[in-house]
Formats: sequence, structure tokens, C-alpha cells
Amino acid sequence: QLQLVESGGGLVQPGGSLRLSCAASGSTFNYYAIGWFRQAPGQERQRVSCTSSDGDSTIYRDSVKGRFTASRDNGKNTVFLQMNSLKSEDTGVCDCTAGMTGDCSGYGVRTWGQGTQVTVSS
Repeated sequence: QLQLVESGGGLVQPGGSLRLSCAASGSTFNYYAIGWFRQAPGQERQRVSCTSSDGDSTIYRDSVKGRFTASRDNGKNTVFLQMNSLKSEDTGVCDCTAGMTGDCSGYGVRTWGQGTQVTVSS
């Protein structure tokens, strides 16, 4: 049974960088697209990015384009989200998810991670 565990969250100042990791266990997630989500207090959950199973295609929400980079290392069963030029509005609980299929079209969540807190504040 696929499980996802995120790490790398924490407190960072505006303009700083943070890299999140998501490690899979119990099963490979190489067959599935990976989506990163975030949710700020009192706000709706947002999809930050989605990366196809082969890593060749990534979709980013407009607000993070040029600042965030999602990648995956299928050999290590691990995915990453590099976050640069962080802003206060990036604050929230970030979740790594495995999709139902290998692409990001009509993305649906198969498995949620437990989440990791990202706080951007001076």
C-alpha cells in the first residue's frame, strides 16, 4: 500500500528558499503523476503543481511559475519541490499526492501525504 511522507518544511524569511521532499514507501509511485498541494489557514486547498509519471511534463499554478520547480527521482522513489523567492502567501501546509494515473489530465488523488508546514515570515 502506497504511503507518502513529506519533509523539509519549516520557517523561512521572505525571499528565501526551501526544498520539500516526498518519499514513497510500500509501493512504487513511478506509475503515477505527482501533485503538490497547499492550504493556508481559512483558505481553500490549492494545487501547486503536477508532474507526470515520467517527469517530462509539469504544470504549475500561475502564482508559483518561475519560482517553484517540481522534480522526481523515480529510481529513489522520491519527489521534490524546490521553492525559491518565497512570499508570505506561500505559507501553508503542503501535501504531496500520488495521482490516479500517470498524467495530470483530470488529476485525482490516489494517496495523500501527511503534510508539512511551510511558514514564510520575517
